[in-house]
Amino acid sequence: MPGRYVDAVRELARERLPEEVFLYFDQGAGDGVAAAEAAPAWDRFRFLPRVLRDVTDVDLTTTLLGTEVSSPFAIAPSTLQRAAHPEGEVAMARAAQACGSLVVVSSNAGTSFADIGAVGAPWWLQIYVTADRSATVPVIERAADAGARAIVLTADTPVVAGKYAGERTVWEVTDPGWVRSNFTETTTPLAAADKATDLGPHDIAWLAGQCELPVVVKGVLHPADARRCVDAGAAAVWVSNHGGRQLDRVVPTADALPAICAEVAGAAEVYVDGGVRRGTDALVAAALGARAAFLGRPALFALAADGSEGVGRVLQELASELTEALRLVGCPSLEGLPDDLLVRATGL
Repeated sequence: MPGRYVDAVRELARERLPEEVFLYFDQGAGDGVAAAEAAPAWDRFRFLPRVLRDVTDVDLTTTLLGTEVSSPFAIAPSTLQRAAHPEGEVAMARAAQACGSLVVVSSNAGTSFADIGAVGAPWWLQIYVTADRSATVPVIERAADAGARAIVLTADTPVVAGKYAGERTVWEVTDPGWVRSNFTETTTPLAAADKATDLGPHDIAWLAGQCELPVVVKGVLHPADARRCVDAGAAAVWVSNHGGRQLDRVVPTADALPAICAEVAGAAEVYVDGGVRRGTDALVAAALGARAAFLGRPALFALAADGSEGVGRVLQELASELTEALRLVGCPSLEGLPDDLLVRATGL
């Protein structure tokens, strides 16, 4: 296929998926302003390259909470993966394993944590803390038993934002078994799984106490909140606006990232997602202080398009682009990027 594969996967997914499923994956909240602004926000930065540097050998490897990965690209959590591909989360994990990456698994996954863990890819659990905290505990315990290496608390979803729908919703065309496979409905009825609207910094320590795993807080956009998370014991802060699927018209993550990195530099790792579509996007993120760039829709659309091989192809293509970009800016690795690598594009 000519051109970049990552640019093609959205339309490939549209061709393969029922309309209701594609719309659910693709849409943002409200008028879709935040979702539309995510990718262009990375274009506001320009590079100031250095020359006469030895870039014969380029090293993309880094570590995420102590886990070595082959590049800063990792896979963000998403639900209904079995609606994208029959193997769902297993296929996604298989791609991560093949590429030396890391995958974050939704607590609403349609595959058992044991089956995901058996693939062998390093993985973290994304969790929504429920109003009844006791309903959250068994899910965390199952994940820890299956080999999860961290807990990712989604902090930006006290309620699920409204989205426009077609004549039928995604839930009318998908199998109920494709979500919540790691909940026991006899002991955790849906009514008890309502998301907590009273989340606080104390929940970070509470989560860590359930399984002794590090806690990452996802959905942070304000530097003061990043500081509160770190002070409460978070091992990492994840700059995210939920792919534009929660509050519409929030700031793009590329704009929020610099202040957050400046606030918690050295105290916690910082990750980012939202609109990352090129190797140069990840280079911008790294230069601003992010340790990883997580892929949401690109990985999900690639899963729908070509299964595990498609996800692997996206990861490899972006890693290749990042390697080239590092050579061209005169930096052989992501460690020690110069402070003056980036400038703001004028007029943007």
